[in-house]
Amino acid sequence: MAIQITAVRLEGGSDHEHITHLWWLSDSTNQEDSSTREQLVSWIENQGGKAYTDDGRGNRAHVAVVTPSRGAKYLRTHADGVWTNNLLSLPRR
Repeated sequence: MAIQITAVRLEGGSDHEHITHLWWLSDSTNQEDSSTREQLVSWIENQGGKAYTDDGRGNRAHVAVVTPSRGAKYLRTHADGVWTNNLLSLPRR
């Protein structure tokens, strides 16, 4: 199953590490829901989940897990071999 990330919530800052919740839409069921960052990190790493962003023009960026040397794992988009800021461009909730 793949999901499209549609919105994010940040707390305590404005970088990727501060994303606490993500809203998403399931490709297979059209279900809308939200998850914490930790839930989506686990789903991607342990269950083979796939997530992406779409800019409305058909350009998709894959959501990947970043494991920093210190601190908690977080999510960031990766497109064409480059880390991108697509999640930070999404609407905030």
